[in-house]
Amino acid sequence: MTSFNENRNMAMENPFAPSGLSRRQALERLGHGLGAIALGTLLNPTAAEGSEAVAPAPHLPVRAKRVIFLFQSGAPSQIESFDYKPLLNKMHGEELPDSVRKGQRLTGMSSNQASLPLVGSPFAFAQHGKSGAWVSDQMPHVAKMVDELCIVKSVYTEAINHGPGVTFMQTGSQFPGRPSFGSWLSYGLGSENRDLPAFIVLVTNGQGGQPLVSRLWGSGFLPGKHDGVQLRSDANAVLYLNSPNGIGRESRRQALDRLQELHRMQLAETEDPELETRIAQYELAYRMQASIPDVTNLADESESTLELYGSDVRTPGTYAANCLLARRLAERGVRFIQLYHPGWDHHGSLLSGFRNKCQQTDQPTAALLQDLKARGMLEDTLVVWGGEFGRTNYCQGKLSKNEFGRDHHPRCFTMWMAGGGAKPGTVYGTTDDFSYNVVENGVHVHDLHATMLHLLGIDHERLTFKYQGRHFRLTDVHGRVVKELVG
Repeated sequence: MTSFNENRNMAMENPFAPSGLSRRQALERLGHGLGAIALGTLLNPTAAEGSEAVAPAPHLPVRAKRVIFLFQSGAPSQIESFDYKPLLNKMHGEELPDSVRKGQRLTGMSSNQASLPLVGSPFAFAQHGKSGAWVSDQMPHVAKMVDELCIVKSVYTEAINHGPGVTFMQTGSQFPGRPSFGSWLSYGLGSENRDLPAFIVLVTNGQGGQPLVSRLWGSGFLPGKHDGVQLRSDANAVLYLNSPNGIGRESRRQALDRLQELHRMQLAETEDPELETRIAQYELAYRMQASIPDVTNLADESESTLELYGSDVRTPGTYAANCLLARRLAERGVRFIQLYHPGWDHHGSLLSGFRNKCQQTDQPTAALLQDLKARGMLEDTLVVWGGEFGRTNYCQGKLSKNEFGRDHHPRCFTMWMAGGGAKPGTVYGTTDDFSYNVVENGVHVHDLHATMLHLLGIDHERLTFKYQGRHFRLTDVHGRVVKELVG
């Protein structure tokens, strides 16, 4: 089968590789290659400068043009959100049955507990919408949008701790160094807006929790121009983007032109592909000096829109502000917008902690869906919500009357998708009465990734990159498209 990017990788072949060519012939080939790139840029000005090749046509019908991933870092409890389990309330305080656990491993934080008492959710649940989906009373705004959601209750993973779990959800591997989802999209589909990166990251300020490091949105072994770019909430929205005091746009342009000439001269003497990346990134940074202030300025948003997202939207760096910023980035053609909202790691004080997280996120999440739908964008924007794994049905530590905690649980958890071709009003997958094991229609992380790519028009088995003699892909050698999640 022809690789999705086989032609692209062939175009990147080293013209100086041993092949019997003289230096003059090699330079001539390089010149032709640069000429082709220049011609391609003239014919397709929206293609990113320095890209390996013009992005090929997708394999499949395109349902989603872009993704907004609302990643709830720390792992929100499925038992307190969407996976209603009344039996846990009836058996509250009783021991986790061996027939349910089945000898499966626990984390080091609860494996030495003498007792594993079951804990029912303290929150009320009700069914909503035509789908009749169960939603916690802590998410009243999302509950009103439930018929737009494709809720998957049977997601599972192998990762049992945060570092590997978050890495797996972002890159398809528990091991650091692989490209993130957004980087794969940037590589495979290119950018729709030459003035903005294809992949942008937003992190909620001041939430604590597990640390989030830049490798989570890194390009791994893909060319560096496919890295995610983090937008910050202060005056320097992108680090090192602003010119020094006293340097104007004209001076900056002249400096970049001279620098590009030097890089082109060096490229003619070396085989370093990073030079093309460096040229492209300098040019993109120059254009971003105008585009980033425009996208982060909310002055043109109506009062009704701001009120929709809640009072926090006026404070830069909040989850609400980032949700609105995500919509503005989506409007401008950014392929992959990754929001991180840390602080869901409730090993203790879950009652107050979960309530606080929902107060921060429920209204802005629902507002984003409403806003996209009102603008006609939800049908081709895939919104994804979820964390790296779920939480246990038993209490970590001592169970008290008013507070408790839940440990990590990789065997079942809930995520949802909306828009972008995901089947609305769907509840898919079933867990047992204890929310401990998947009993029907399990969806592995690789399956989720394969399905997301499918909605973007990509066959996950054909989006590959050759590295160290092997063709790698986001789903590694696994993954299946879950057709029941496709509308």
